[in-house]
Amino acid sequence: MGEVEEKQGCVTPPRAMAKPPAPGSVIVLDWHESTEGKEYLAYILRKNRRRVFGLLERPVLPPAVAIDTASYKIFVSGKSGVGKTALVAKLAGLEVPVVHHETTGIQTTVVYWPAKLQVSDRVVMFRFEFWDCGESALKKFDHMLPACTEKTDAVLFLFSFTDRASFEDLPAQLTRIAGEAPAVVRMVVGSKFDQYMHTDVPERDLTAFRQTWELPLLRVPGQALGKALQKQKQIRPHSALPEFAVQAGQGGGHPLPQGHDT
Repeated sequence: MGEVEEKQGCVTPPRAMAKPPAPGSVIVLDWHESTEGKEYLAYILRKNRRRVFGLLERPVLPPAVAIDTASYKIFVSGKSGVGKTALVAKLAGLEVPVVHHETTGIQTTVVYWPAKLQVSDRVVMFRFEFWDCGESALKKFDHMLPACTEKTDAVLFLFSFTDRASFEDLPAQLTRIAGEAPAVVRMVVGSKFDQYMHTDVPERDLTAFRQTWELPLLRVPGQALGKALQKQKQIRPHSALPEFAVQAGQGGGHPLPQGHDT
């Protein structure tokens, strides 16, 4: 990727940026709703709810359905209060905090998600290791940002539809990360999309941002719909992340495992 430039006090994006994959071009969409998909999903569930995995834990699959695991480190960036911790909690199937408390340091969360590749028709277990750090900690301690971006495959940049300042801060975030990890793949996530009556970010601004930065933009609901993501039917972020991760791996010399005979 090219370097980010600043002209007349404005931040401009890199000249060359990788195009995001089209939805469904990497993984088979809605595969999780098939009989085969539900079989693999059962290995990341416990009593019909998502299992919580530690850094050294992984789903246990019988030899007959053993599959490769593709691991990716993803840094979650954004201003305080935009919903970074809440988003990761939703993706992990955890309870979303009702009251906001800024993350005091670095918090890591492991999420496993099976998906079927479109080209090879092969099932892969994706392992996402999310790194979330509070904004105050990033500003106070110089080592926090390098720790979060070291060997990072991708970055999620969050803003809230109810916080105009968080949207306007995106170019500065993109510039800062470009200096620390210029080769990573990036995705922008707008939180609290369901609170459209209180939105501070109109559609025309989103369109202008996408045209300028050429980055994929995912919209996710807020607290009101948070628990729905614990169920199998409400998983659009889970469907988007494998395609996003594959692009990140290919761009960073981190391809998917080649597979094996079972």
